[in-house]
Amino acid sequence: MNEDLDFKSENHVRIGFTHGDINGIGYEIIIKTLTDLRIVELITPVVFGISKVASYHRKTLSLSDFNFNLIKRVDGANPKRPNIFNILEREVKIDLGTSTEVGGEMARLSLESALESLDHGEIDAIVTAPINKKNIQSAQFVYPGHTEYLADRYKVTDFLMLMVSDGLRIGVITGHIPLRDVPEALNEELFMKKIRIMNQSLKRDFAIQKPRIALLGINPHAGDNGLIGNEEKKVILPVINKAQNEGILVYGPYPADGFFGSNNYKKFDGILAMYHDQGMIPFKTLAFESGVNFTAGLPIIRTSPAHGTAYDIAGKDMANESSMRAAVYLACDIYKNRKNYDEIMANPMVSSTADDSSDEGEMEN
Repeated sequence: MNEDLDFKSENHVRIGFTHGDINGIGYEIIIKTLTDLRIVELITPVVFGISKVASYHRKTLSLSDFNFNLIKRVDGANPKRPNIFNILEREVKIDLGTSTEVGGEMARLSLESALESLDHGEIDAIVTAPINKKNIQSAQFVYPGHTEYLADRYKVTDFLMLMVSDGLRIGVITGHIPLRDVPEALNEELFMKKIRIMNQSLKRDFAIQKPRIALLGINPHAGDNGLIGNEEKKVILPVINKAQNEGILVYGPYPADGFFGSNNYKKFDGILAMYHDQGMIPFKTLAFESGVNFTAGLPIIRTSPAHGTAYDIAGKDMANESSMRAAVYLACDIYKNRKNYDEIMANPMVSSTADDSSDEGEMEN
């Protein structure tokens, strides 16, 4: 075995990066992230990409001293260097700032290669660079995005797209569906699934012993006592009561505008929005540059920057890597939190010294 493989003794987390759409800013934010010595001291990075494409992107950046370590085996990664594993050897056409069929194909191949290594235990988690959800569509990828693809690959029906930035964590109940379909999709079974997933993820992935969860209302002013709609009274309140009877600390429903406008969101460990834009607009307003997309409920760990391919600035050395860096840190935190949580669950006789100061006191609905 290569002597460089002693990264486990250094507590390195083995992170696999997918390069996303090769015509976007994926390589730029990956390279900029990996120039940060704090990152390389924390992880063993492996980019599942194409070395010639990586070199092309590196030349567009104002970096004087950065090179990938090309590896033929993922388990031969150097823990002290940014590594790249070639997903194929043929020439690939680069069209910066343009959506192409090749860009979509390369994004899919990178994802498949990283997941194969993850399944074989060669890496501990993956961080996915942005894809174009249209050009990646193929016979092998018929999903709205990473989240649904991963859920299907790992045969998981209960999952949650969770947007994270420091203490702000927002999940969406209905996800990628048209707004007109949202009211019909909301039912007790779906609510309870998402609440349970978030509650468990906050405990296992974020090491929060007694997480507090807020539910937003679906109607303006959360229905205003039935004046603007009765979904809050008929569906959401009964669900809150049921979840509380299970011991889950969930509260609401809160009017979305006042909830974020008054900083009430800071009182909670997790927030569940009813539909995509209700959660994404406040999240990206508050944390666009530092936000991370995390798929809760999966057996694997996957994080991603909370932005897209940014074709308009691709190749211009203008991309901000803050979200990618945050995605790496979050993947590491979740990996370590899961290990600790699972060890405690496997050894119930070990007493917990967790702080019990977060009591279960009532919060106003």
